[in-house]
Amino acid sequence: MFCNTVFSTTPIIADTAESRPNFLFIYLDDQRWDAMGVVQKEQGDKARFPWIKTPNMDRLASEGVRFRNAFVVNSLCAPSRATMLTGCYGYNNGIVNNHTHLPADSITYATELSKAGYATGFIGKWHMGNQSGQRPGFSYSASFIGQGIFNNCVFEINGMPTRTQGWVDDVSTDFALKFIREQKDKPFILAVGFKSTHGPRTPPARFANLYAGEKARTVPNMSSSAIYQKAANAINVPPTPPGDADKTDLDYHRCVHAVDENIGKLLDELDKLKLTDNTMVIFSSDNGYYLGEHKLGDKRSAYEESLRVPMIVRYPKLVKKAKTVDTAVLNLDIAPTILNIAGVEVPKKMQGKSWLPLLISDGADWRRSFFYCYFFERNFKTPTVTAVRNENAKLVKYPGHTEWTELFDLKADPYEMKNLVSDPAYAKLLTQMEAEYDNQAKEIGFQIPSFADVPDANDPAKPKKEKPKSNKPELVLEYQFGNEAGEKAIDKSDKGHTIAAALAPLVEGRDGRKARKFDGKTTLTVGKSADLAPVASAWTVEVTFKSEKPSGILVAHGGKTNGYCLYLNKGKASWTVNSTGTPNTITTPEPVAEGWHTLVGKITAKGKLVLVLDGKQVADGSLNALIPKDPNDGLDIGGDLRSAVVTEPGLTSFTGLIETIRIFNHEKQ
Repeated sequence: MFCNTVFSTTPIIADTAESRPNFLFIYLDDQRWDAMGVVQKEQGDKARFPWIKTPNMDRLASEGVRFRNAFVVNSLCAPSRATMLTGCYGYNNGIVNNHTHLPADSITYATELSKAGYATGFIGKWHMGNQSGQRPGFSYSASFIGQGIFNNCVFEINGMPTRTQGWVDDVSTDFALKFIREQKDKPFILAVGFKSTHGPRTPPARFANLYAGEKARTVPNMSSSAIYQKAANAINVPPTPPGDADKTDLDYHRCVHAVDENIGKLLDELDKLKLTDNTMVIFSSDNGYYLGEHKLGDKRSAYEESLRVPMIVRYPKLVKKAKTVDTAVLNLDIAPTILNIAGVEVPKKMQGKSWLPLLISDGADWRRSFFYCYFFERNFKTPTVTAVRNENAKLVKYPGHTEWTELFDLKADPYEMKNLVSDPAYAKLLTQMEAEYDNQAKEIGFQIPSFADVPDANDPAKPKKEKPKSNKPELVLEYQFGNEAGEKAIDKSDKGHTIAAALAPLVEGRDGRKARKFDGKTTLTVGKSADLAPVASAWTVEVTFKSEKPSGILVAHGGKTNGYCLYLNKGKASWTVNSTGTPNTITTPEPVAEGWHTLVGKITAKGKLVLVLDGKQVADGSLNALIPKDPNDGLDIGGDLRSAVVTEPGLTSFTGLIETIRIFNHEKQ
C-alpha cells in the first residue's frame, strides 16, 4: 500500500526548464483539520467554531482540491516536518522527537529538486530541536531557531542571525514574497513554515480582539478522558491540562486568521507575477491539536483531533476547481508528490505515494489504511502510541500496556468514546484490524528505533529516571578562540559543541594570543544540548574578555522564566539568574577597569550567587531556587538573540574581544 510508483507527467510538464512547475508549500503549526471556514460551513450544526473566518484558505479550496481525510503519521512538530521533507517515517529519517536535528545528508524534496536545477527556499519555523544554520538541502533559508518568538524574532538568513521587527508570521511572509520575486524567472520551490498556532499563542495587535465573546461549541468527547490519562490519574500522576478553553479557542483562531491574511498576500503575489497557473500550492499543518477533546490540550496521541490536518492542493494546469477527495492522504506523500509533478525521480527510500492519480482521476487503486506511530519523549507524559486506521475503524496500541488497547468504529462513533476491544460483538472487527496492523507494520518495516527516548522500564508512561549528578565539576563547554580555524569555534571539552564563528572574526588579542572580535551586532549561538542544561544544578560560567563599551552581554542562556546572563551594565559586571520567573542579580560595587579580565558567574549547590573578577570574589547574593527546567532558548555568546534574560534599558550585545569561554556543570572553585 505504500509504493513509490512514479506516474508519467509528460502531458502536464513542458520540455523547457522555464516552464517547469513552481511549488509553494505552506503549513501552519498545530492547525486542526477543521480550523478553516470552509470546513466549519460544511459541518453545519456540528461545527465547533462556526464563527471563524479564513477567506484565503477557503479560496484555495475553491480553486483546487481539498482532501477531507488527510493525516499525519506522527502527530508531533519535528517528526512531522521531517516526514514532509523526506517522505519517510521517523524511524527511517532519524527524527522521532522534538530535540533532534535533521541530518545534513538527508534526502529531501529540496535536495532532489536542487539537482534538477530548482531554486530551493525555506522560510519560517524549522523546529528540529534548536538546529541553527542554513537549512539542509535548501539554497536559501530565512528561519529562526527552535520555537522562536511571536514578536521581533531573530531570523537566521542563510545561517546569519538577523534581528527583525514585527509579528513573526508577517516577517516570514515578507521574506517569502522577496524570494518569489527574485526567483520568478526560474523554477523554484518555497516552503513557508508559520509559527502560528503554537503556544504561547500571541496574535498580532490588529487581531487582538477578533472573535471577542465567541465560544466554541462543545462536543461529546470533551468529557471523555484519554485511556492513558485515566491510568495516570489512578497512580496520582497529574494529567496534561487542557488549559483555559475559551481563551485558547480565541487566540488559537486569531492566529489562524492572521496567517490566513498572509496566505492571501502570497496568492496575490503569484497572481501579480503571472505565476499562478504554473505554481502548485500545497497547504497543510504539521499536526492536529486537541482543544479539550478527551480532556487533552496537546497532540501526540492517536485520536482523530490529533491525527487529522488540513490539506489543499491548487495547481490550475492540472486539477479541477472545488474538488473534494475523501480517500486518505498522508504527510508522508508530500515529498513524492512534489517530485513526481516536477518530473523528478522519486527516491526509492521514500515511503509515501504521489497524489497524481487522485488529482487527475478517482485514484481507485489507493491505500485503504495507514500506520501511525508516536514515540515517548522525555519530559512528556504521552506514552508510545501505535495505530492502524482505515476508512471505518481504528486500532490503537500502547506498547507495554496491552490493557490500554483501543478499538473504535469510526462510522458509528466518530468521537471515539466507546472502546470496543472487549466487546464480543466486535471480535471479527478486532481480528481484521489486528491483521491489518501486522500487515502495515511489516510493509513499512516498523520498529521502535534505538535513538528514541527511553521510558522507565516499569512504566512506559513515566519518564526515565535521571542519574544523580556528581558534585564534581565537569567541563561541558570550552572555547579557546585563539587555537582554531577561522570558520569554526572548536569545543575543547569532550562534548563537541562546535559552532560556526566566522561572524566574529579572529584578531590579535593579548600577549600574542588570538581572540574573537564582537562588534555589538554579532552573536554566536550554540545548539541546545542536554550537556548545557543548567537544571537543578550548581553552575559556573567563565569568560575572558576585553570590553570596548561599558555595557554588553557576554553570555546568555534562556529567558525571563528560566535562564542566566553574564554581562556588563554601565561599566559594572553583573550576573543574573532567572528561576521560575524570578530574577536574581548580583553586581560588582565598582566599574570594571579597562583592559583584559576574567569574569566568573556561579550558582552554588546551596542556592547562592557568586561573582568572581580576576580570581577575587567581588559580589554574592541569594537565589530563590535552582533553575528547575532546561530553558527553551539556547546558549548565546556576545548577545541574547531570543527572549531576553535581562531587560535593562540600554543593555545590548557585546563590543570588544572575547578570548575564552568555559562552562562547568557544577561550582568550580
